[in-house]
This record gives sequence, structure tokens and C-alpha cells, in this order.
Amino acid sequence: MKVAAGYNSPARDMLSPTLFPLFCALFLCFPVAVIFTFQREITAAVSPESGFRSLCSRNVNASSSVVRFQPPLPKNDEELLRLASRVNPNQPSPGSIRKLAFMYLTTSPLPFAPLWETFFNGSCKELYNVYVHADPTREYDPPFSGVFKNRVIHSKPSKRNSPTLAAAARRLLAHALLHDPQNYMFALFSPSCVPIRSFDFTYKTLLSSNRSFIEILKDEPFQFDRWAARGPIAMLPEVRLEDFRIGSQFWVLKRSHAHLVARDRRIWEKFNMTCLWEGSCFPEENYFPTLLNMRDPRGCVPATLTHVDWTVTEGGHPKMYEAEEVVPELILRLRNTRPRYGDDGINGSDWSVIERSDPFLFARKFSPEALGPLMGMVTTVLFNDSALL
Repeated sequence: MKVAAGYNSPARDMLSPTLFPLFCALFLCFPVAVIFTFQREITAAVSPESGFRSLCSRNVNASSSVVRFQPPLPKNDEELLRLASRVNPNQPSPGSIRKLAFMYLTTSPLPFAPLWETFFNGSCKELYNVYVHADPTREYDPPFSGVFKNRVIHSKPSKRNSPTLAAAARRLLAHALLHDPQNYMFALFSPSCVPIRSFDFTYKTLLSSNRSFIEILKDEPFQFDRWAARGPIAMLPEVRLEDFRIGSQFWVLKRSHAHLVARDRRIWEKFNMTCLWEGSCFPEENYFPTLLNMRDPRGCVPATLTHVDWTVTEGGHPKMYEAEEVVPELILRLRNTRPRYGDDGINGSDWSVIERSDPFLFARKFSPEALGPLMGMVTTVLFNDSALL
């Protein structure tokens, strides 16, 4: 059958020179538009304007995070840290999901695991990662479960008065750097540490900072003894006495500082030496503040956000809060205490430090028996950020 002149069939219209390229362009651009829209959803979900909780309400699941194949990591520390030193040290790009890395260094079961479970419960799983370093020579009964299940990294024996605790913290940082490029801040805890703020408050506080929180103290008692614990001149020339610092072993490091630790060899070689006088050997309290003070003091808030009471000591340990002492008034008092800021010139003289009063987010040491009283005030005080007496 012949088609009349001037008549265009539907098939000919679809294949016309004008419409066919337009159809192809729309077909190719549609997926890009969908991806762009989804990316806008993620950006809005973590922007300060909308608040991080909207991440959950928008049903953005774990697939929105960077997912990559994880080959077995080296068990040799030198190889592990060398690998970690090659990751991108920069913080996640603006608009992307930024996460907190919670790192637990333990030689025992975690007595406050139920409290931490409650702390994480209801928060977006896309906003945090958990890592555990558990001394393999110890027994862990009950075993790690819940958010701690399958989160134990390859661990090695660790004990006080040796470099092994600092080495374990470096190992945790390396694993966290390699595991997730969206880890933004890295916080270290002991089994006796507990949260004293809600996850919301903690996340917002740490996310808003572009500096690490690490206690950096100069001219502390017994500073020379600690510096000379490996021998009178063992630390020279890399670490002079005037470079040596002391601070809490519990800190929160930003990503670039975690990377700095991973790539450090020169300073670590000194702190990794065996001490001649174990009573003065506390690398976990000296290595990190010394390194960061030498490399980037202005990138640090020279204070810890983990409260501890050193006015009472026993066997070189700070005060232990027993169950009968754990009352709402204690938690509120810990919250309202101003951190001690380093009095070193470049830090303590800085007006931004003098004027600061950062909130304590965590506290230690609590006896295992304190779990009951702490769980009893979870909703009324502990994770109620507006609680008052």
C-alpha cells in the first residue's frame, strides 16, 4: 500500500532527524538526573541546616556510604601503618556523610556494653563505626555482641608501663582509616569509660570541630623522669626535653591527625623503645601529645573531652566511681566542669583556648557495678542533654 505524499507515519516521526537525537539525549540523561537528585538528598541529610537526624527520616541506608571490597589487612604493624599512611588524609568532602570512629582499647569484657548499646540505639548507623582492640591473651566472657560483634581488629598483647598500649591505639587508628574513608573524627576509650551526653549532642559537638581534642601539658611533675625512662639521652635528637608533653591517653583526633600518626616513623621509634625504668614509662600518655604538639599544635584543642578525677589516686590510677556514688548530681557535675587546657605558650596563650569551655562528652573511671545506676538514669539524666537538678 502506498502512503500519500505529505503523510508522516508514527514510525517515521520517531526516526525523524529532529526527534531521534532528542529522544537519545533524554534517555541518556535520565539516570544522571536520578543520581544527582539522590546525591542532593544525601547532601541535605547531613547539612547543618537540616540536621543529621534527617538522614534516617529520608531512608538513606548504608548503601549511600562508600562501600568497597576489604582485602585482609596486614597483621604486621609496620605494613599496616604504611598502608594506612596512603589513604586520603583530608576530611570527607562537604555534603558527604561524615562519621565518628569509636575505638575501644580493652583487656577485659566491656562492662558498659549495654550502656553503649543504648547510646547508639536510635541513631543513624551511617554516622558511626565501632572498632575494638582486645588483648588476645585474655578471656572475654561474655563475648562481644550487639554493636561490638565482629568489630574486633587483629589485636596484640597490651599492658601498662610499656609501648604496647600506644601501639594498640595506633593499630586502631590504622584500621579505622583503612576501613572507611568517611571516618571524620577518631575517639579512643577504655572499658571504664562511659558517655555522659546523648549521641545527638556528641555527634554535633565533634562534627562542628576542625581541630583535635587532646590534652597537651608542659612542665608536669616527673616530666624529666618520663622523658629519660629509656635512658638519659635515648630520646635525642628527635625529641628534646622541651618538646616532651604529657596528656590523657583518651583523645579525639581529626582525620588529618589520625593520618599523621599512621605515617609517623621518626618520633614513634623513640617512644617504642623499651623503658629502663617501668615506673616512669607511660608512652600512651606521652607519644600522642608530644607528636601533635611538635607537628601541628594549632590544629589541636589542648584538652580531653573525657572527664577524669586525679585528685584521688590509687596505684597510679585516678578515682574510681563506685555504684553508690553514681547519682544524677554526679553526672551533672561532671558535665559542668570546665576542661583543663594546656598552659603551653602556643596553646594556652591562644585567646581561642582561653575563652573556650568545651563540654565533657565522656567520663571515667566507673566500676562495673555502676552499670545499674547508670542505666537507671539513661532517659532522665544521662542522655537527656537538658537535664537540670
